[in-house]
Amino acid sequence: MNAQSHDTRLRTLMLLAQHGELCVCELTQAIVVSQPHLSRHLGQLRELGLVADRRAGLWVYYRIHPRLPAWAQAVIRETHPGLRHSKPFLSDLTQLSAMPNRPEAPRCV
Repeated sequence: MNAQSHDTRLRTLMLLAQHGELCVCELTQAIVVSQPHLSRHLGQLRELGLVADRRAGLWVYYRIHPRLPAWAQAVIRETHPGLRHSKPFLSDLTQLSAMPNRPEAPRCV
C-alpha cells in the first residue's frame, strides 16, 4: 500500500494497468518526469515485486508483475477504474498518446 502513496509510483502502476507493458521512455513522456526520477521509483516498485522488467536492446520495459499475489492484483485492478478519468491520470494518457514516433508495438524508436 505504501508503494502507491507516491504520485509517481501510483501513476506508473495505473499506466501499466491500462497498457500492459511500457518502456521507460513512454512512462517519462506520459508522467512528464525525468528518467532518473522515474527509474528510482521503478526500482522501488521492482524491489517490492509489484513490477517486472525486461530488456530489449537498449530499452527496458515494465509491466505489473505476473506473479503478484491475487489481493495486490485486485487492489490495482479496483484502483485503476476509479482514477483513470481524473487528473493527473487523464493527462498522463493524453501525454502518452501525443508521444512522437510511438510505435504500435511496445517499443521506442
